[in-house]
Amino acid sequence: MAKPTRPGAGNSKKKGATKGTGGKNKRSLEGRGPTPKAEDRAWHPAGKRKAAAERYAAAGGKGAPGQRAPQGSNPNRTKSKAGDDTETVTGRNSVLEALRAKIPATALYIAQRVEMDDRVKEMLSIATHREIPVLEVMRPELDRMAGFDGVHQGVALKVPPYEYAHPQDLLEQIIDRDEVPLLVALDGVTDPRNLGAIIRSTAAFGGQGVIVPQRRSAGVNSAAWKTSAGAAARIPVAVAANLTTMLKEFKKQGVFVLGLDGGGDVSLPALQLADRPVVIVVGSEGKGLSRLVTETCDQIVSIPISTAAESLNAGIAASVALYQVYTLRAAPAE
Repeated sequence: MAKPTRPGAGNSKKKGATKGTGGKNKRSLEGRGPTPKAEDRAWHPAGKRKAAAERYAAAGGKGAPGQRAPQGSNPNRTKSKAGDDTETVTGRNSVLEALRAKIPATALYIAQRVEMDDRVKEMLSIATHREIPVLEVMRPELDRMAGFDGVHQGVALKVPPYEYAHPQDLLEQIIDRDEVPLLVALDGVTDPRNLGAIIRSTAAFGGQGVIVPQRRSAGVNSAAWKTSAGAAARIPVAVAANLTTMLKEFKKQGVFVLGLDGGGDVSLPALQLADRPVVIVVGSEGKGLSRLVTETCDQIVSIPISTAAESLNAGIAASVALYQVYTLRAAPAE
């Protein structure tokens, strides 16, 4: 008599399938269908992200924040340097300036129980007039949109990818307005907050634009928008496919190229080219100006500083140089 086995235990002596049992287990699974995708499960993080994207799209956006837009979705828009992602502008001054500049925003976010000062009232008025969706959200949601170190002051604005200008078009527009070109070019500046600060200083001291190289450079993102305090809505930023080549082309058109470097042969207070068309080139804090850019410059200009400091931040150096040019241009001719 064979020993009884545990219910469901296998029989080690049995070889292969028993006649008449083929497909039994397969039939028992019929009707259940495939396992749902993660994004189709409401409780799954991917499902929650999908639901958030759908809510955002219903509010007037084109996709979830940080999600790449489909290629070819808008053939008339210049592709963003950092991709086709929408950007979040935060801070009351930055949001208000963006709205005043009529940037085609897709949604205005207002924190619940936000303090209604004159700026917020004007934002709501402009958004209502332009039919921009206004969404009231909890502050934690605005914290998430602003990022780890972002300060939103209770407001945020979704804007499309930044539209960069072409350097040659930028120069021609300045000349057509009978203005003396004053531009800033960045060589290896990768911090968007430095870019934002330089855009702000360019606006403050009469500059007409900023130029960044296509590679190894910061782009106009939410951090740059915030640091510029809204100046990014007024000062164009152009992208050069090759910075050295672009500078050489500018020189052929009468623009003087001034590079900023601590070991420069010309001291900024002694600068004699301020009244000429100039482009000020700012290098990175670590490496400074690249070799090819340095060789292209007409003059290498140094900023005198105290021995207590080794160097200046790229944004501050650009601000000091712009102020000096602005002051010399404003001074009455002797």
